[in-house]
Amino acid sequence: MHNCVTNLINIKNNIEVNLKNLNINNKTKIIAVSKTFKIDKILPLIDYGHIDFGENKVQEAVEKWTEIKKKNPKIKLHMIGKLQTNKVKFAVKLFDYIHSVDSEKLAKKISDESIKINKKIKIFIQVNIGEETQKSGIDKDHLKKLIEFCKNLNLDLAGLMCIPPMELNSEKFFKDMDTLTKNYSFEDLSMGMSSDYMEAAKNSATYLRIGSGIFGKRS
Repeated sequence: MHNCVTNLINIKNNIEVNLKNLNINNKTKIIAVSKTFKIDKILPLIDYGHIDFGENKVQEAVEKWTEIKKKNPKIKLHMIGKLQTNKVKFAVKLFDYIHSVDSEKLAKKISDESIKINKKIKIFIQVNIGEETQKSGIDKDHLKKLIEFCKNLNLDLAGLMCIPPMELNSEKFFKDMDTLTKNYSFEDLSMGMSSDYMEAAKNSATYLRIGSGIFGKRS
């Protein structure tokens, strides 16, 4: 069995055992973050039957996934990086989920392009939960307004997403996100990476974005 498949299985088992021991009934899906990895590194996971994959850059994703998705229509592709408005039309065509919506301008552009090709795309609103000036995401104070704006556009709002501050313990931020998710009655929550996915799973994350934990270190 290929390393990446073994790693994925181990992570899944690890989550299952931990959540069971804590008596937490949370169903998590793993997005295998395949950015920067060539398709030969990803194919073992596709052959194994994994369907959720994450990419950061639209151009790279288009080159890598267009043909693969035609052959494997079950694959769900997640845009997890910052999305420029001038790339939205390419993103909407290829991706099934966009995790990084953080402005009305971007939401409107996604809506316009989705209508043009008659495709429902699921979106997550990225929250700047650590209030970091250099990071993307909407601050909590403006979240309600953006949610209402997206609903008025009839966008398919799956839930919220965050990337907590690197140097701090993620747990506090995951708890805040869990609270926000419940306050707005969302089904899904996208948070947690290779270093902190277990804390995320304990705090109601339904989509975990795991790259190096599955594929190994990026060169």
